[in-house]
Amino acid sequence: MCDAGIGSLEIAGMTVLDRLVATCHRTGCDPIFIVSDDKPVLSRADALGIQTKIVPARPELAEPALLITQGALVETRDLDQVIEHNAQLVSSNGERLPIGMSDSGSATVVAKGIALPVNDTLSARAVERALWKSLTSSADGIVDRFFNRPVGRALSKILVHTSISPNQVSIVSILIGAASGWFFATGQFLLGAIILQISAIIDCVDGDLARALFKQSLTGKWLDLVGDQIVHLAVFLGIGIGVARTNPTTPALILGISAAIGVVFCLVVMLRGMRMADDRRFLFTKLVDIAANRDFSLLLLILALVGRMELFLWLAGIGVHLFWLAMLILQMQAVRTDRA
Repeated sequence: MCDAGIGSLEIAGMTVLDRLVATCHRTGCDPIFIVSDDKPVLSRADALGIQTKIVPARPELAEPALLITQGALVETRDLDQVIEHNAQLVSSNGERLPIGMSDSGSATVVAKGIALPVNDTLSARAVERALWKSLTSSADGIVDRFFNRPVGRALSKILVHTSISPNQVSIVSILIGAASGWFFATGQFLLGAIILQISAIIDCVDGDLARALFKQSLTGKWLDLVGDQIVHLAVFLGIGIGVARTNPTTPALILGISAAIGVVFCLVVMLRGMRMADDRRFLFTKLVDIAANRDFSLLLLILALVGRMELFLWLAGIGVHLFWLAMLILQMQAVRTDRA
C-alpha cells in the first residue's frame, strides 16, 4: 500500500514499489496485491514475469497475509522470518517497521539485514546508500573490500541506470583479465599486473548490478566461476612464459604450466563439489570462495614492482595443487560420511 509519490522514488535503478514487489516475489509471496488508484510502472517486476493485482482498496483477508503499508527497503531473509514467525518486523533499535503479518498481534522479529522505511526523497537517498554499502560477496577479500569494490562502485552507480547486463560486464572483465596474460608473457609484468587489477575491479561491478537489480542468474554464476579460471589460466601461463624469457635460469615455464594444470583440476573438483548435498557444502563453499578471491592481484603488483615474479610462480605452481587436493579430500570425507 505504497502511495504513488513514495512508490515512484528511485533506489539504485529501481522504484521503491518495483523493488518491494521483486523482494516479495523472491520470498515466495503470491498473489501480490498493490493498493493503488492507478497502474504503477513496474519495469523490473514485469521483466521478471511477476504477476500483480492492482486494487483500489485493501482486499478482505480470508487468511494471514504479509502487509507492507509504506514504502520501504527490506531483504528477503527478513521477510522469510516475518512470515515464518507470523510477526511484525522491527529494526535493530526496536523501531516498528511498516512490514508484518496481518494477524501478527504482539509478535515481532528483529531485522538482520537492511530494513528501512522510505518516507520522502531524503530518506530514499539514505536508503540507497545503505543498499550500495550492503552489496558484498562471500568471496570478497581484503583488496576487494577496501579497494576493488569501492573503486568499481562508481561505475556500478552509472551502469545501474543503463541496459548493460551483469553478464556483459562479466565478459568484459574476463577479456581484460585474459589480456593481462599477454602482457605478462611479453615481460611487461607491471603493466600486466595493473590490467589484472582493472579486471578485478570490473569483476566486482557485475555482482553489484546483479544484486541491485535482481538479475542474479544461473548463467551469471557459471560465467563467474568459469571466467575466473580462464583468467587464472592466462595469468599463470603468461607469467611462466614471461619469467622464462627474462630469467632462463628458473624453471618458470614448468611452474607456469603446473599452475595452469592445477587450475583445470580446481575447476573439475569445484564442479564435482557443487553436486554435493547442501548440508555437506558449507566448508567446501568457503574453499570455492577462496578460489574466487582476487587478493593475489595485489601480491602480483608488489612482486612486479620489486622484480621477483618467480616467487609468485613457486607459490602458484605448488599451492594450486595443494588447494584442489584439499577440496577433493573434503568431498571424499563427505561421501564416506554419507555412506556411513
